[in-house]
Amino acid sequence: MSGGLLAGRRRIATVFLAFAFAYFLSTLVRAITATLSPALTAEFGLESRDLGLLAGGYFLGFAFTQLPMGTWLDRHGPKRVIVCFLSAAVAGCLLFSVATHFWLLLAARVLTGVGVSACLMAPLTGYRRWLTPPMQLRSNSWMLMVGSFGLVGATLPVQWLMPYLGWRPLFWLLAAGALVSMALIAWAAPAWDDGAAREKNQDEGSYAAVWRDPFFRKLAPIGFFNYGGFVAMQTLWVVPWLTRVAGYTPQEAAGALFWISIALLATYGLWGMVNPRLAHRGIPAARLLAWGMPLGMLVLALVLIAGPAAGTVAWVVFLCVSTVVTLAQPAVALALPTALAGRALSAYNLVVFAGVFVVQWGIGLLIDLFASAGLDPVASFRAALSVFLACCVMSYVYFLWAPPHNRCVVPRPA
Repeated sequence: MSGGLLAGRRRIATVFLAFAFAYFLSTLVRAITATLSPALTAEFGLESRDLGLLAGGYFLGFAFTQLPMGTWLDRHGPKRVIVCFLSAAVAGCLLFSVATHFWLLLAARVLTGVGVSACLMAPLTGYRRWLTPPMQLRSNSWMLMVGSFGLVGATLPVQWLMPYLGWRPLFWLLAAGALVSMALIAWAAPAWDDGAAREKNQDEGSYAAVWRDPFFRKLAPIGFFNYGGFVAMQTLWVVPWLTRVAGYTPQEAAGALFWISIALLATYGLWGMVNPRLAHRGIPAARLLAWGMPLGMLVLALVLIAGPAAGTVAWVVFLCVSTVVTLAQPAVALALPTALAGRALSAYNLVVFAGVFVVQWGIGLLIDLFASAGLDPVASFRAALSVFLACCVMSYVYFLWAPPHNRCVVPRPA
């Protein structure tokens, strides 16, 4: 079983759910800083750049591990890698819960990011070997749907628990959840035949084939700005926009984030249903990206024009339309050989999460910069997000201009 496709729906579902629980926790801890941002800002006296750096520290931890993790996934398999990494997430959550200074908070976020950095890449690497190509596309979308449950959990449920527990005990619960997920994955995940991967891969441990691939290079700017910015908006800057531009209270902003996450959950579920059918009809991910990304950028431009009038509905539309960028990740994995799956996914994830860090922190720096130049909060947010939108437009233009990739993989049902 370790060297081929998983047999039986029950077996596939068991493996999927074990990994999905870990990914649920990783997205919950990723997004929780958005809900906690008013409390953290008040307790630690954070400015916009500090808040952006704190949220981005999680993704910086992700970026640190991606390249070595890709090699480890190909060599040792998803089970061993993710169980080892999650132990760091436990330590990071516990450290965050006792932090009394900003820099200790930041160190805890970086450590937590390191610990959960395999929660999506590990199962996707396994799915590349264990599942058929159409099922890989479906499972990718459904993993993101499960991740949206984590984003939902980080909104109103966290806001409701705050008066009773405070924010520090929440991280004790997250550490306990990580321990449970380690046990589930150790029990459910298949073993890994690393000998088979070595036989197929003549350049073990090298990323040269990944970096050289024209399709990877074509999608890299989109991963950095469009995909990274999508995550940055979702996990941080939506709440400050709603509270400082649209005039929402922290409770109202948490409620808005709840409904945004519900809408994203439904959108990922829909992608999971339609992706195999689109693949069967010969519609590749690159074509969907070319069609869908301009709509997301248009909606963001309308949000900036609307300013204070852009509330929950506007951000729901922008984020749901922007989910099309998530198709780039499985497309990169399918465009490269199976033996390179871990490295292809991790390399692209490095691009994405480096982009998240830069966009999250960069927007905070720009907001403070424009404010110091005399702009009011609304104008500062508009100006900072306009710079982000310009970067997205340029990455899309490069995507259209770059030469075709060296192989055209259209997954078809087995």
